[in-house]
Amino acid sequence: MKIVINGQYRPVDDSVISVSDLIDSLELGVKTVVVEWNDQILTKDLHSTTKLADGDKIEIVHFVGGG
Repeated sequence: MKIVINGQYRPVDDSVISVSDLIDSLELGVKTVVVEWNDQILTKDLHSTTKLADGDKIEIVHFVGGG
């Protein structure tokens, strides 16, 4: 399947079924991310139950500390 991640079409492995699976597959290595799925902000409790489909649009933002 192909989905749009942060503005770019990317192929996604068939084992990636949910938003949570996608986050794991991207190996972001961060604890806090904000996910927008098809123009809707998802709370963390919805990541594992929100199923992905071909053509979905995902925006992922994570926070970086620094000073």
